Amino acid sequence: MNPQSSRTPFNRRTFLSLAAAGGMSATLAACGGGTSPRDAGGADPVAATGDGGASGYDGPNVDLAFWNGFTGGDGPTMKALVDQFNTEHANIAVTMTTMQWADYYSKLPTAVSSGNGPDVGIMHVDSVATNAARNVIQPLDDVATALELEESDFAPVPWEAGLFDGKRFAIPLDVHPLGFYYNKALMEEAGLDPEAPPTDEASYMEALEALKGAGIQGHWASPFPFTGGLSVQSLIYQFGGSLFNEDGTTVMWAEEPGVKAMTWWADLIKQGHSPAKVDQDADYVALKNGENAFNWNGIWQINDLKQTDLEWGVAALPNIGGTPAAWAGSHQFVLPVQKSADENKAQASRVFLNWVSEQSQAWGEAGQVPARNSAREAEEFTSLEEQSTLASQIDDLKFLPAVPGIGDCMGEFDKALNASVLGGADPAKALADAAARAQKILEDNATKYGR
Repeated sequence: MNPQSSRTPFNRRTFLSLAAAGGMSATLAACGGGTSPRDAGGADPVAATGDGGASGYDGPNVDLAFWNGFTGGDGPTMKALVDQFNTEHANIAVTMTTMQWADYYSKLPTAVSSGNGPDVGIMHVDSVATNAARNVIQPLDDVATALELEESDFAPVPWEAGLFDGKRFAIPLDVHPLGFYYNKALMEEAGLDPEAPPTDEASYMEALEALKGAGIQGHWASPFPFTGGLSVQSLIYQFGGSLFNEDGTTVMWAEEPGVKAMTWWADLIKQGHSPAKVDQDADYVALKNGENAFNWNGIWQINDLKQTDLEWGVAALPNIGGTPAAWAGSHQFVLPVQKSADENKAQASRVFLNWVSEQSQAWGEAGQVPARNSAREAEEFTSLEEQSTLASQIDDLKFLPAVPGIGDCMGEFDKALNASVLGGADPAKALADAAARAQKILEDNATKYGR
């Protein structure tokens, strides 16, 4: 339960446990098991005073439970913020409980249903719609209205992602995008400029050929959702496509852009730029060990690489397909539904949410990109060279549509990835077969969630 200071929470063990916890995909999207509070006869969301916490809290002492999955290097940063909040608010005591994300998504619906849920939580953006539909979390329109929060205050992508059925259910804290990491020593060995990483398909392939000429397999193509799936998803958008249509009712990854993206990824092996069988996380380990020059991975690896002696750099993803795009996730604040009305806790919870959101520039040090524009523009964040470099992608980041259960479909995409990259299947057929299965899931979920 204590924050771990080793690697990111997005490692192999955590990823596989996420998948086992409820069909969660590489986007960390699907909610875990448990009974919906709506199905269990849960109470309606408890309203606060109506000012969304803007006026502060002057009531009796209250204890708030705050759940999240910040078990990596980001955990101590959030704990420090909680401690600071407690110091500044004598009548509010926040207790932070940290657990693996898989456990969090599994436990939260059941805890809410039984009346033992936390007062405040963090949720990956791809889980917001599912939990809103299941009545696990409550609307936060009062918070947004009270603080006069508007899209212009935030990066548009994470701001819009917190909406479901015309209501706001989440306030964005950050985005965590995919980035392009490169081993400078290997680039020099191949005669490349280590301070000028490739930025488009032509320069990228030229660099890979130079690396191959030096006996280096330059970009290992992972057949696993993490990070191969995230990379291919980015490529689909770069080639002008999408995983789903805008309202999330149709699977689109089997169309021409998807085939181009999966083919490009699988061809890294055929062209000798990658081993044929790359184990989970082996691509990233190879980067650190001087075997792999290029690796597309999450912003969360920055702090890990800073602990090494590796000569490395990070840049925005190269534009392979012609359209700038990158996969990203986002942590968002949510308020779980409470069975028992407690207006004091409801108000205090909003005060806490507001306060941490306003401190989000400090969150950049944890290896995240603040969602608030003012935080990203602050000197405290812009001085973080690597994080601010990946923040330059903010307008090009891609999330799944806000549709309940849409993450369930991504398991089928992952099967197509594995079949194409590891099994040698024709990308077009693998994607088409997977899309047909995913379309059925979409339709079943539409009935399940009453869409």
